[in-house]
Amino acid sequence: RVGIHTGEVELRGDDLAGLAVHIAARVEAHAQPGQVLVSRTVRDLLLGSSFVFAHRGDHPLKGLPEAWALFSLEEGGP
Repeated sequence: RVGIHTGEVELRGDDLAGLAVHIAARVEAHAQPGQVLVSRTVRDLLLGSSFVFAHRGDHPLKGLPEAWALFSLEEGGP
């Protein structure tokens, strides 16, 4: 299972931190084994590419005030 989000991160020693890291972990928590889920941010940045996404619903992400639209990466992409 994989969860992907993009955003600003902070480098703290050898670790990455920040809201984007938190969101990526929460997206991953909603993925099924063998599934790649991405946030709407990632899907929007890749519009027009050869990647194919399917909407998997709006999900609450722990620690965030609103539900987030999540998309699975489908076969047929690069």
